[in-house]
Amino acid sequence: MTNRSYLDAASSESLHPAAREILLAALDSGWADPARLHHEGRTARLLWDNAREVVADAVGCRPDELFFTSSGTTAIHTGVTAAAAARRRTGDRVVHSAVEHSAVLHAAAVAGAGVEVGVDALGRIDTEVYGAAVAAPGVALAVLQSANHEVGTRQPVTEIATACADAGVPLLVDAAATLGREDLPARWSLLTASAHKWGGPAGVGLLAVRKGVRLLPRWPLEEREQGLAPGHPDIPAVLASAAALQARRTEAKELDTRHRAWIGELRNRLMADVSDIEVVGDPDDRLPHILTFSCLYVDGEALVTALDAEGFAVSSGSACTASTLRPSHVLAAMGALTHGNVRVSLGRESTYDEVDRFARVVPGIVRDIRAQVGL
Repeated sequence: MTNRSYLDAASSESLHPAAREILLAALDSGWADPARLHHEGRTARLLWDNAREVVADAVGCRPDELFFTSSGTTAIHTGVTAAAAARRRTGDRVVHSAVEHSAVLHAAAVAGAGVEVGVDALGRIDTEVYGAAVAAPGVALAVLQSANHEVGTRQPVTEIATACADAGVPLLVDAAATLGREDLPARWSLLTASAHKWGGPAGVGLLAVRKGVRLLPRWPLEEREQGLAPGHPDIPAVLASAAALQARRTEAKELDTRHRAWIGELRNRLMADVSDIEVVGDPDDRLPHILTFSCLYVDGEALVTALDAEGFAVSSGSACTASTLRPSHVLAAMGALTHGNVRVSLGRESTYDEVDRFARVVPGIVRDIRAQVGL
């Protein structure tokens, strides 16, 4: 199809040109087992260590505190379950916000007793409420996202890190939505992210673990990667992820300014031109590239499908899907309208013309869908 506009960067970014170049080169030089002592193995290990240093610098940790996994979800599952299991004598409670990624909710339920902390209408936790939950007896781990992946609202990670330190509870920060786009909070015990969110290849996640944080994985421990990522690593993919992250960090400031202006304009135009619309998330303290809105009397799946027919790739956090048959838990926790929801998220290749055309097309589509149901 021609005239396509990909506005779903929060789900996955297209492969960064820097990553593509490195990936192709690494297929010829980084294929050997880095655990071997021969020339090919040493070459692969050198490439692996270089990639680890680049990513560790972006994360703000030591290279030996960084582990690569097969996905961001795997990193969350590993971090939550292993950290909670190591503190079983303290308790089995895992404190998390109500708007965390579903991987956190599932891992917390497996690790022990999940303690959910609600959010306000903007999608942000109350630091006092969250701090009190962390300070309660029997808490093994706290989990908090740096910013929400559906609505863009930032969370007060620094304040919560202080509360966790005072309570002696490790804090896992899910930084998938922010790494590569803006600076990360400095204080955390564990941190997770996913490479395809910043323009790296899919299939690479990362788990950073500060020295002194105890882990007890629920699987046989291996010498490689200290049992956190057993098996032969995908060195070309890791190298490409590091290259994409390094390049993306140099672009971050310019993209932040550009996206913030475009999303601000799109927000104002939609609110002016579409009746019965609710734009969710914090209008100011948010990620610059995400805009989420809900339209009353409009089915989210129908809206996404109609926009796709017009050439726009967007996502809906509220449409009931064949796999879950449930609306977005994030929007529900915020008390927001979960019907007729669309998330627009801009990427490195997004243009103003795409945003402008989207703003012009949406009002007519919404009117047509409402007319089809007699409104």
